[in-house]
Amino acid sequence: MSFYFQEDPTLERHFKGHKDVVSCADFSPNNKQLATGSCDKNLMIWNLTPKARAFRFVGHTDIITGVHFSPSGSLVASSSRDQTVRLWTPSIKGESTVFKAHTASVRSVQFSSDGQRLVTGSDDKSVKVWGVERKKFLYSLNGHTNWVRCARFSPDGRLVASCGDDRTVRLWDTSSRQCINIFTDYGGSATFVDFNSSGTCIASSGADNTLKIWDIRTNKLIQHYRVHSAGVNCFSFHPSGNYLISGSSDSTMKILDLLEGRLIYTLHGHKGPVLAVVFSRDGGLFASGGADSQVLMWKTNFDSLNYRDLLSRHSKRVTPDPLPHLMDIYPRSPHRHNAQNGTIEVSGHTIPIHIFCVL
Repeated sequence: MSFYFQEDPTLERHFKGHKDVVSCADFSPNNKQLATGSCDKNLMIWNLTPKARAFRFVGHTDIITGVHFSPSGSLVASSSRDQTVRLWTPSIKGESTVFKAHTASVRSVQFSSDGQRLVTGSDDKSVKVWGVERKKFLYSLNGHTNWVRCARFSPDGRLVASCGDDRTVRLWDTSSRQCINIFTDYGGSATFVDFNSSGTCIASSGADNTLKIWDIRTNKLIQHYRVHSAGVNCFSFHPSGNYLISGSSDSTMKILDLLEGRLIYTLHGHKGPVLAVVFSRDGGLFASGGADSQVLMWKTNFDSLNYRDLLSRHSKRVTPDPLPHLMDIYPRSPHRHNAQNGTIEVSGHTIPIHIFCVL
């Protein structure tokens, strides 16, 4: 039996509009939009103000694998199995520019924190860095021996972390363009990697059900979690650096308290693997997407709470199992946002773009 406190995460909205697996998600910096990509080849921009219509951006010719807002919020980058990256204007105009990024599927895309560069990872085994203003290729980081699943800039832009099917996590120096460290502790593919907000640590997830956190100042593994019962596909650091949310093929999301080093919530809501989780830039919201084509938006709530108070409040909870975490959260009925009732479809083949409404 689950108990709800106002500090527990709560499901706020439920977005329906994708027709296939939801593979990636990102919030705009001002929290007014949520972008999601899917195996239906469409990029959705959900406008979070009440009764606002969603935008459906059409242009990619294969599965969308990654999405990221620029720091200003004026651009959205998407990566795809069609070997391209697109830069979109997240408005009704929906203009996009496209560039051939790799010679195989592009698995991930991310802006640098100054918005001047993009980093991409690909099945062609390379990590590439691009100039945003001129849409120009700058350089490759070569060393992976299999598909690259994910690549991310450090907050200061001086490092890139990447991971992939060669079961390694690699750290690169962007000025020397050399690999400066390799972490090899995986029993399967390394699926996702990212830096914490201070840039002192990287986390990586694996198909072997694990989450690992490394201190890159000492190159030591400092935390190792095995809280999921299937592969971990994605995760997101809370901007405070104190929490991490993960999504797994076991259909759940888990929230970890990194200061306490423990699992605190298991979130249920998706039917099938969870493939995308992301905190908003201020940490007040997080979104999830998965194989069930659903996009769920949650209110964080717990991030402003003193956890020791909550731990003591939950300490007398009766449960048949040992308590590895505070509670399981099953979503109550949220506000449902059905894109079919108000989607603006935007075709990204040419500039200017033709716009029409789906009724």
